[in-house]
Amino acid sequence: MVKLSAELIEQAAQYTNPVRDRELDLRGYKIPVLENLGATLDQFDTIDFSDNEVRKLDGFPLLKRLKTLLLNNNRICRFGENLEHALPSLTELILTSNNIQELGDLDPLATVKTLTLLSLLRNPVTNKKHYRLYVISKIPQIRVLDFQKVKLKERQEAEKMFKGKRGAQLAKDIAKRTRTFTPGAAVQTEKKAGPSQADVEAIKNAIANASSLAEVERLKGMLQAGQIPGRDLRQGPEEVVEEEEEEEEEEEQEEESDVVQTAGEQPMDDGGEENMDGEAEEEEEVEEEEEEAAAKGEEEDDGMDEDPPVNGS
Repeated sequence: MVKLSAELIEQAAQYTNPVRDRELDLRGYKIPVLENLGATLDQFDTIDFSDNEVRKLDGFPLLKRLKTLLLNNNRICRFGENLEHALPSLTELILTSNNIQELGDLDPLATVKTLTLLSLLRNPVTNKKHYRLYVISKIPQIRVLDFQKVKLKERQEAEKMFKGKRGAQLAKDIAKRTRTFTPGAAVQTEKKAGPSQADVEAIKNAIANASSLAEVERLKGMLQAGQIPGRDLRQGPEEVVEEEEEEEEEEEQEEESDVVQTAGEQPMDDGGEENMDGEAEEEEEVEEEEEEAAAKGEEEDDGMDEDPPVNGS
């Protein structure tokens, strides 16, 4: 974006246009704010501000000669007050392709009694109900609206619609909707929640306790990143305990999973080995008992094989 400076105005193209008006060409500079227009020395009938980034139509010094303003393809969504004082000769205002949203946003133009040609094409406001009739009622001297001549029938309808108590109530409702609208917003969005009172106090305390420029820059970076200085320190003991318990549970779960995985990898645990040792001992005992029984049986057989003693021999 380029600032509208006196140097830029002096260097801009100046010429006599086809309708023999002196024109200043300030197109396409991406100018965000209208300022320093006193540098024109009131030497122009027309100023072309098309293809810039202007949001509000104001900032004019007294320019008695200026008759035409071209503001196509900007971002205008509101108007300054008392434009008739700064631009007493303004007759043509071209605002095609801007961001004017509500009918009530056009009310400041009602005081510009010299305005006879107005273009609001490709603005959201043109889709509002009773748009043409509202503009005609607010700017009764208008002759051409959106490059269409205002007819007598339209003037009569506008006067009838916005006349009396019913018309006053309708105008009041339109103004109320305008006050609740946020200028510059293309669509209605949810309102973002701001920082809590505790966060605001933490920010203030952090700034007050900053002892160096480097620390201030660090705080600025934290805020831009969405971090609130001192928020962690304001946690209560219960919150800290809960966080520690959650961490311990996570560690226990990790340990259990490791144990299960290790057990699956091992073919047999210590308990299995002990069982095998016990079975081996039992088998050895059974074998020993069988051997002892067999030995006793052999001794008995040997005793039976010996001849009994003969009496008198």
